Amino acid sequence: MSNIRDVVKEKYGQAALRAAAGQAASCCGPGCCSSVPGAVDPITVNLYDQKQTEGLPAEAVLASLGCGNPTALATLNPGEVVLDLGSGGGIDVLLSAKRVGPSGKAYGLDMTDEMLALARENQRKAGVENVEFLKGEIESIPLPDSSVDLIISNCVINLSADKDRALAEAFRVLRPGGRFAVSDVVVRGEIPAEIRRNVELWIGCLAGALEESDYVARLARAGFENVSIEPTRVYRVDDAKEFLSGHGFDVDALAPLVDGRFFSGFIRARKPLAVPQPALRP
Repeated sequence: MSNIRDVVKEKYGQAALRAAAGQAASCCGPGCCSSVPGAVDPITVNLYDQKQTEGLPAEAVLASLGCGNPTALATLNPGEVVLDLGSGGGIDVLLSAKRVGPSGKAYGLDMTDEMLALARENQRKAGVENVEFLKGEIESIPLPDSSVDLIISNCVINLSADKDRALAEAFRVLRPGGRFAVSDVVVRGEIPAEIRRNVELWIGCLAGALEESDYVARLARAGFENVSIEPTRVYRVDDAKEFLSGHGFDVDALAPLVDGRFFSGFIRARKPLAVPQPALRP
């Protein structure tokens, strides 16, 4: 677990430094997702439209390493408290802060110092006051019980080596009736063992992705209700070749095995208004 966390922290720290220097960051560094110079990352490309990003620092957009756009799909209401798990350069936090307004608040949680520094600088440039970036891990959220109305996340939960703990922590900090609305990479069916074993691909959001029914079951075990997964972008053979090139795989042999198996999805769930209490023994 610590090895995965260290790799994630190192690679996302490098991505933050590239974004701060005005360079586009991919999920695992230049060339990781393709051996073709200049190729784009098929997971992270074209997630935000120009209208959404107006008024945001360019560095916040460059540092976006998500697989979806949770702020476009989630319901955010004025005055609410929002928490972004794995907030990176802060783009989803800053967008959420606009939506909840000055009477609300948006927290961003990240474990990478470079990303936190970049996010705080992006907050300063954007002139947004109802935002706070916290250092920590999603498996141990530094906020009190029942303190958040909405949890968002953008392609981060799949990177956790202890997903059950991360989901339990999300449940803990949500208020009764609070919502869980995250973008993540999801799998339909089994992942080839060669991919699952490759730690580097955790950074590319693939090897750590949960199978669809497993994701639903884990959320239910954590206590959530009304769980649903909506595919937003399904990855095909050409995308798979982009993912796998440069990792020592036989791309032509493996790509068809993952065709249509991976998709970016929007995962919704809710914390019950009344959390069931254990039955008392006579």
